[in-house]
Amino acid sequence: MSYHGHIQNGVVVLDEGVPLPNGTEVRIDPVDSGRRPTLAERFRDVIGTVPDLPSDMAENHDHYIHGTPKR
Repeated sequence: MSYHGHIQNGVVVLDEGVPLPNGTEVRIDPVDSGRRPTLAERFRDVIGTVPDLPSDMAENHDHYIHGTPKR
């Protein structure tokens, strides 16, 4: 389950006001409320990592993956 909140005076304050018992272990993942990363930014670690793809893979990926006719 996820809860949303913000930092106020160095303390996490839950927006929903859901009380969690003292000692509850939590994980904080800061969220950038600004611009979302592009798909290229999100997948930069895997883009270009497959060697020896056909030169027309981008245009005909359905053919290579699903067997549909080439464009």
